[in-house]
Amino acid sequence: MTELRNVEADLHRFRARVLVASITVVVCFVLIAARLVYLQVVRHDDLLEQAENNRTAIVPIVPNRGLILDRNGVVLASNYSAYTLEVTPSKVENLEQVLDQLSQVIEISPRDRRRFKKLLEESKSFESLPLRTRLSDEEVAKFAAQRYRFPGVDIKARLFRNYPYGELASHVIGYIGRINPAEKEKLDESEDDANYRGTEYIGKLGIEQSFETQLHGSTGVDSVETSAGGRAMRKLGSSPATPGNTVRLSIDIKLQNMIEELFGERRGALVALDPKPGEILAFVSKPTFDPNLFVEGIDSENWEALNDSPDKPLLNRALRGTYPPGSTYKPFMALAALETGKRTPEQSFRDPGFFMLGNHRFRDDKEGGHGMVNMYSSIVQSCDTYYYILANDLGVDTIHEQMQRFGFGELTGIDIFGEVRGLLPSTDWKRRAYKRADQQKWYAGETISLGIGQGYNNFTMLQLASATATLANDGVKMKPHLVKEVVDILTHAPTTTVHETMGEVIAKAANIAVIKNALIGVNLEGTSAAAFRGAGYTSGGKTGTAQVVQIKQNEKYSASKMEERHRDHALFTAFAPAEEPKIALAMVVENAGFGSQNAAPIARRIFDYWLLNQYPSVEDIAAVQKAQAPAPIGKPRSVAEVPWPPAAR
Repeated sequence: MTELRNVEADLHRFRARVLVASITVVVCFVLIAARLVYLQVVRHDDLLEQAENNRTAIVPIVPNRGLILDRNGVVLASNYSAYTLEVTPSKVENLEQVLDQLSQVIEISPRDRRRFKKLLEESKSFESLPLRTRLSDEEVAKFAAQRYRFPGVDIKARLFRNYPYGELASHVIGYIGRINPAEKEKLDESEDDANYRGTEYIGKLGIEQSFETQLHGSTGVDSVETSAGGRAMRKLGSSPATPGNTVRLSIDIKLQNMIEELFGERRGALVALDPKPGEILAFVSKPTFDPNLFVEGIDSENWEALNDSPDKPLLNRALRGTYPPGSTYKPFMALAALETGKRTPEQSFRDPGFFMLGNHRFRDDKEGGHGMVNMYSSIVQSCDTYYYILANDLGVDTIHEQMQRFGFGELTGIDIFGEVRGLLPSTDWKRRAYKRADQQKWYAGETISLGIGQGYNNFTMLQLASATATLANDGVKMKPHLVKEVVDILTHAPTTTVHETMGEVIAKAANIAVIKNALIGVNLEGTSAAAFRGAGYTSGGKTGTAQVVQIKQNEKYSASKMEERHRDHALFTAFAPAEEPKIALAMVVENAGFGSQNAAPIARRIFDYWLLNQYPSVEDIAAVQKAQAPAPIGKPRSVAEVPWPPAAR
């Protein structure tokens, strides 16, 4: 029997299927159109940027770092380009094995490996790290022939910082080093982040750190078209890097070198400056270090040698080392007495060789005393008893108030980072410094030692030099600075450091004249007269000796019986020429004893060079170095052993 088809039902189903298919097609086309609109309109700019990034790469161009010069244009820090063998740890499977294989192609020393491992600990695995620097052309060719064997290893051309004079003036110049995580985080939060793309180094100390912004320059970029595999095809555009500016210092590197040679192996510090503009002429801290060790990343062996040395070569003694000023403090005490009306220049006191406060006996350095002493002779002969009595009459808080005006216990505002305040004591300071009530109390006996620059007094040579320059400059206090000018690399226009005064004249002209006259007397007939005999100019100065360890009340100091590091420090402050000072200085030679023997002769040679252009001979320098060498225990050195005068040149 024939089955009859329901045509209407079939037609209905067919129409339903067509409708569903049509709706599906329409929906798909709508979705495609919507997606197209979304991609082509809504996300057009974003996707275009991504496509461009896939097609191009932005390569940062690291700028040349600016030069550092001395006042006469001598280059103290420069740059050079060299080939470097670099490893990207994330692209190397077995790092130790690769290093062993590389050492068969290019010489890799144990020091190179130690430095590389130190960098590896401080860096991210995807960063390219230098393994060997300063490759020769022959070494570059040898590696290029076998490069296929070492994925993740490549040769790059890098700029390196160079300090041509090595250890000379290293604390002033500073050094650069790799950017550490803390510095990186700080840069990320600053506006300079983009300027450090592609840069791995930053100033770490001294001028390199303090003038980083001027020295770094502006990073440029190359826009490069790349293939799908990331290979550079052609350069699309370029924005050149701008080198850093030139920083010219006020120091004279020849003077700096002479002073460092005169110090020899001794530890100590010296700051010399021109009193009127406040320009620093020499800024010495001994011992020094070689900043070139840090440029490529210092290895652990050299770091331990520097960091663990008892001589502390990394400490900038001129900026951060604090010392009791000893008798160099007495002229400022005398000026405070005149300013407060506690003394007149003619007023005299009898010095029996000691001062009694209660049952405590404060000894003078001269047995039997100096007899009748007025202000002039107290400075010329460096009479302790005069200043014991004066300190007792002034009181600690008056001393603090008067000395603070000269900058003692205050930051000078010098243009490099890291300066410390030192310590100028007062009753208020002691209350804040100690916790127990008995420690917070100021005792009358503590005031007495302040008068001769001992006790709690602790200042930097920078502060002492600044105070001496202020005195030489008739009470006008200038802000000391190391940078004379910054020269723009593009316009060559110099930006000169402003000679900035630090307030009004700090004392009456008549009172300052009294003190300066006494200081001239010190170099003519006083404790440093031997060192300045026959000088072709008039100068003022003050010797000082500062205790390192306290001796018992009735025990006499004997350097020959003490360990070298427990002996007194030798200090000296001076200025010249007295009529119109062009140079003032403060210096300390650690554990050297008397300032007249071990510090004043150095100052004489400095003045001879600066004022008369007489540079000491090799023999003169060697003679001073010999005198500076620590006397062996049991053998004290006499004044006669300090060579003077020098041969005529």
